[in-house]
Amino acid sequence: MPWKERDAMSLRLEFVLRSLTEPTPFRTLCAEYGVSPKTGYKWKQRFFQEGSSGLHDQSRRPAASPAALPEQVVCEIVRLKQAHRTWGPRKIRELYARRHRAQPLPSESSVKRVLDKAGLVEKRRSRRSRDTGRLQSRVDAQAPNDVWTVDFKGWWYTPTHERCEPFTVRDAYSRYVLASAILPDARTETVQQACEGLFERYGLPGTIRSDNGRPFAATTAPLGLSRLSAWWLALGIDLDRIDPGCPYQNGAHERMHGDLARDLERRINGDLARHQAALETWRHTFNDERPHEALGMRCPAEIYSPSSRRYEGTPDQLDYPDDLLDRRVNAAGQIKLHGMAIAISTALRGWNVGLKPRGGREYALYFARLCLGRVDLSTESFHPATNEDLRCDG
Repeated sequence: MPWKERDAMSLRLEFVLRSLTEPTPFRTLCAEYGVSPKTGYKWKQRFFQEGSSGLHDQSRRPAASPAALPEQVVCEIVRLKQAHRTWGPRKIRELYARRHRAQPLPSESSVKRVLDKAGLVEKRRSRRSRDTGRLQSRVDAQAPNDVWTVDFKGWWYTPTHERCEPFTVRDAYSRYVLASAILPDARTETVQQACEGLFERYGLPGTIRSDNGRPFAATTAPLGLSRLSAWWLALGIDLDRIDPGCPYQNGAHERMHGDLARDLERRINGDLARHQAALETWRHTFNDERPHEALGMRCPAEIYSPSSRRYEGTPDQLDYPDDLLDRRVNAAGQIKLHGMAIAISTALRGWNVGLKPRGGREYALYFARLCLGRVDLSTESFHPATNEDLRCDG
């Protein structure tokens, strides 16, 4: 194909990158782009010397300095980057070292220079730090399974017009991705079944961090409890929610979603089954092959280990201290207390709650270890705890 003036630079760069990464004979590639082998070698040499900027017309450009790395090393760095487009220079260098242990290792700055000259370095925008108020105090993971983060990746359509919206779960300490699964829907029962599979395989985490969307939270329920998060509490798992509209508070999970999107979104041909297979391959690469700077260039699989808290199924009822009254929430979300029907929340239907006398005709109402608010018999009403009053006392 002939060179076009309006996109000569992009064609020259495409030509050079293909010459580095494809087995196509060089003269055949030159013929495809409509240039002579002499011109093709000229572009290739300029690329090695000056990167993509060397592909400009150079009638007045001074002579370039010689390339710092051998051609085969540059080719391998470019190949590795194209295979892992979201990886930075340090990770690419680590992968190069693993695959070429007997060869001299290029410096990180050399790898960065090669990727930068090839136009393969993504420029990131800086973000101002902001004060992050939270529904609960931040839980800093000190060991695997201290905190799991959960979310749904933004959806896209497959070539077969099916909606693909992966459900992802990640260990905050080790960065290990425990799940990247395409679920049939986001209903409570579906997500709970997926969580049960994870709990059976990896054990129970200490805390689950999520956003405030369904099925993780319910805006109209006491303290945002949904049926799913109530189940987590019943299993002895604490909740750690980000503020509404503040996904950056779960930034590491969002960055993982960004990696997933750049690697897979709209890059897979086929139906949802093909997409799920690609997600599992991606998860294996992320966990077992991709070095992480925050882990000292180790992989998440080298850090993560299953939880010592084993999953033993959903309890039939919760245990409360002897000084608390025990009441079960009916299908309408109500409890019966001294002959009165008090509306609490349908998110708790089927579960039992604990009521601790507070003097007068008031009771503090507990679900698992969390105090949800107070019951006032004088008005036959329930008053949910506020965000500033997450802990009640008796």
